[in-house]
Amino acid sequence: MHPKSFYFYLLLLCIGSTELSAQLGFCGGNSGDPIFTEDFGSGNTDGPALPAGTTTYTFTTGTPNDGSYTISSTTNYFGWKNIQDHTPGDTNGKSFIVNASFTAGEFYQRQVEDLCENTSYEFSSWLINLQDAGGCEGNSIPVNVRFQIWDETDTILLAQGDTNSIFASSGAEWEQYALVFKTEPGQTSVILKMRNNSNGGCGNDLAIDDIVFKSCGDNVTVSTNTNETSLVVCDNQGSVSRTLTATPDFSIFSTHAYQWQQSTDQQVWTDIANETTSTLSTPAITTTSYFRVKIAEDPINVNKDLCNVVSDVFDIIVLPIPNTPLSSGDITICEGEVGILSASTESSYTVNWFDAPTDGNLLLEANNNFETSIAGTYYAAANSPEIECASLSRTAITLTVNLPPSVEDESLEFCEDTTMILNADLNNVSYEWSTGATTKEITVGEPGTYTVLLTDVNGCSATKTIELEQIDIPRIDTIISDGPSIIVSTSNDGDFEFSLDGFNFQTSSIFEAVEGGLYTIYVQDTSDCGVVTQSFFHLVIPKFFTPNGDSVNDVYEPEGLEVFNNVEFSIFNRYGKLLKFGNSNSSSWDGSFQGNQMPEDDYWFVIKADTTQFKGHFSLKR
Repeated sequence: MHPKSFYFYLLLLCIGSTELSAQLGFCGGNSGDPIFTEDFGSGNTDGPALPAGTTTYTFTTGTPNDGSYTISSTTNYFGWKNIQDHTPGDTNGKSFIVNASFTAGEFYQRQVEDLCENTSYEFSSWLINLQDAGGCEGNSIPVNVRFQIWDETDTILLAQGDTNSIFASSGAEWEQYALVFKTEPGQTSVILKMRNNSNGGCGNDLAIDDIVFKSCGDNVTVSTNTNETSLVVCDNQGSVSRTLTATPDFSIFSTHAYQWQQSTDQQVWTDIANETTSTLSTPAITTTSYFRVKIAEDPINVNKDLCNVVSDVFDIIVLPIPNTPLSSGDITICEGEVGILSASTESSYTVNWFDAPTDGNLLLEANNNFETSIAGTYYAAANSPEIECASLSRTAITLTVNLPPSVEDESLEFCEDTTMILNADLNNVSYEWSTGATTKEITVGEPGTYTVLLTDVNGCSATKTIELEQIDIPRIDTIISDGPSIIVSTSNDGDFEFSLDGFNFQTSSIFEAVEGGLYTIYVQDTSDCGVVTQSFFHLVIPKFFTPNGDSVNDVYEPEGLEVFNNVEFSIFNRYGKLLKFGNSNSSSWDGSFQGNQMPEDDYWFVIKADTTQFKGHFSLKR
C-alpha cells in the first residue's frame, strides 16, 4: 500500500456505511453437495479478470493499488503477508486480492443460478487480512466486509451479514464466513454481493477464496432403535440387517420428504426403490454397505441434488476374516537379552499373541511385535481392533535362548620382577582381552584387573575378570642392635619371615638374646618370591652394670668386638672426662677411676672398631 497522509486515513475512517450490520452464521444442519464453487483457479500468471459486471474495481496484472484487484497466486505486495491461497491441494493456487477503494462500497457481485425455490442455502467464503500487525505504523485500517444475498431482480434483500473488523495480525490464518438464506417461491436465482464497510487507505487489504453455495437443511441423524450410529460385524457372523430411523432436528425444515440410498463405496449412491419414509429396514447384508437418506422440505425437491440435503451415513462394515499373520522368522538370542518376535497382517487388523496354538492365554494385544526373554514357541493371531474377528489359525514363532560361555573370575598373585600367564580357560571361542590381545593366553608383568570377552559360535558372550596382585620382594630398611636383641625393619609391608642362618625362619622381626658378632640377616616372603640378605655386626652393649662385688654384672663389657682387628674403647662421665681408654685387649670397665669407685650415674662410651664407630650411654648402679 502506498503511504498516504495519516490525517487523511483518520478522515476516511470516520466516513462509513450507515447500513445496519447483520449476523453471519453457518448452516446448523446437514448440507448438500456444493452447487456453486469459485476458487479463482491456479497458475503463475495473474488473471484472468473477473467477468464484466462482477466488480467496479480495476483489474491489474501487477501491484493492486487502491480501488484495484488482481487474481494471483502471490500476495507479496507492499510488504503484505505472502501467503498461499486457501484451496486445499492447490499448486500455485490463486485468490481474489483486493486493495480497497478510498470510498466504502460494493466491490464484488455475482449471480448464482439453478437454485431451487423455497429452499434454504448456505453461502460461505474464506477471507484474510493481508496487512501485517506492524503495517501502517500500527494504524492499519481493519478489513470489514458485508455479504449480501439479493433476489434475481436485485430488489429484495434475502440476507446479509458483516465480518466486523478483522484487524491486522502477525499470523496468517484464513477465516471462513457464512450466511444462510432461503429462496422465495418461484425463485431459482440469487445475486451475491460483497462490499467494504470501511474506506480504503493504509490498510483494508484482503484476499478472498473458495466461495461456495450449498443447500442447507436439518441436522439429520440415522440410528437404530438401540441408538447404534454404525455397525461393524465379522464375516463369520453371517448376514445382518437393521431398521434405520432418520431423525431431523427441525432446525430448518418444517416438513420432510425422504429418499433412502445405498452405496458400497460412499462415492456412488443408488436410490432404494419405494423407501421414502423416515425408516428403512435394510436387506440382509453380507458385504460392507452404507446407507443415507436424502431429505427436502418439499417432496418435489427430494430428488433434486441442488435442492436436497443428505443425512449422516450409517455404516455397516463387514470385516473379512483376516489371513493368518506372516512371521518374520524364528528368533535366537543369548541369555540376558530380549528377543523381539514379529508378525504382520493386513493394515486394518492387528496382531494378538498367545502361549498356545488354540485357546491359551492372551500375552499381548494389538502389537505386531512381542518382546520376551523366555525361550519357547509363541503364537500370533490376526484380529480386528474393533470387534472379535480373528484369523482361523495362529502363526507359531519360536524363541531360542542360548547360554553364554561359562566363566569363573579369578584372583591371582605373582612375584615382583616376574611375569604371569593369564589363561581364558575355554576352547572354541574367540578372545578379546582388555590388553587388545586375541589369544587364549597372555603374558603380563603388571598388577591390575584384566578382562577377556569370550564369544562362542552362537555369538553369545561372557566376560572373565582376573584380578592380578603383585607380591613385593622384601626391602630391608634398618637393622639395629637393642641390647642383646637384633631388630629388623622393612620399608615395605608383606607376609615376611626372618632368619639369622637362612634355614630357621620366624615371623617376628626381632631376634632376642643374640650374642654379639657378625651375622647375615635373611628376609623372605612366605610365597617363596625370593630372599634378601644383609650383613650386620651385632654389638651387644649393656644398658647398665652393677659393680658391687657380687660377681654378677660387675664389669661393663660390650660383646662382639673380637671380630674387629683394631678396637679403641673410651668411657666418659657426663662432663666429658675420660675415665677409661682401652683397645682390643682391654675393652671393659670395672666402674673405677684411678682406684676410686665411680658413683651411680650415667656414663658415655665411644667405640672405634676398624672403620666403624659406636656411641651411646649406660648406667652404673650400686
